[in-house]
Order: sequence, then C-alpha cells, then structure tokens
Amino acid sequence: MDPSIIIMVLLLVVLVFFMFRNKRKRDQQQADLQTKMVPGVEVMLTFGLYGTLVAIDEENNVAEVEIAPGSIVKVHRQTLGRVVEPVIAELPVVDDEVSAPVADSGVEPRQFGEKVDGDRADATSTESDKGQA
Repeated sequence: MDPSIIIMVLLLVVLVFFMFRNKRKRDQQQADLQTKMVPGVEVMLTFGLYGTLVAIDEENNVAEVEIAPGSIVKVHRQTLGRVVEPVIAELPVVDDEVSAPVADSGVEPRQFGEKVDGDRADATSTESDKGQA
C-alpha cells in the first residue's frame, strides 16, 4: 500500500475524531445553558441586550425578558445568549510599607484650594489689564 494513502486516511480519521469531539463539547455547553435558563436570572441576548428572564414558552420557542421595570419584550428563545454571572471585583493588595518619597523638586506642596499667583496656565489677563478695569 502506498504511504501517501495511509497518511491521508489517518488525517481523515483525526479530522472526524475532532469533529465529533467539538460537537459533543457544544452540545454539553448548550445543555448547561438550558439548565441555567430559569425565570429570574439576568441574561444577555445575542444582540447585546441585557435583562431579566421572566418566562420561557418551550412550545412556541418564545422567551419574555424584562429589560426595564415594567418593560417586557418577547424574543425568540435562541436569542438568549448567556446567563450573566455576578462579577466579584478583587480588591487591590495594599502594601503596608511606606514607599520612598518622590524626588524633591524644590516646590513645597500646597493645601487643597490654596490660591497661588501666576500659577494658572489659562490666565489671559495681565496686570495692566486689571488696572484698566
């Protein structure tokens, strides 16, 4: 038997194996999504709209989603993209050690709200203008 035929058959077998494996993963993800889709959960529709799932009609493939208090929209069940999981923000780690001071620029720090003459970059009037007014 020709070695190129054996290689092509092996490649075909590997391709078919990965096709079945990917289909099984997609089916599992779809089944997980369906178990999470219960009334009361926050969902994101496939076109980016967020809302709370109110009801699902399996028979007609229709879902009712509340997008604002009192505003319920009917959408096709397949547009339910995913269940929105609550995000838990991680707090930054605070180092207890005091950091080294920044290089001294020779300028004393000012108190908040303290006025300093000649420090404004947007000042358009000059001293002579003030005297004329």
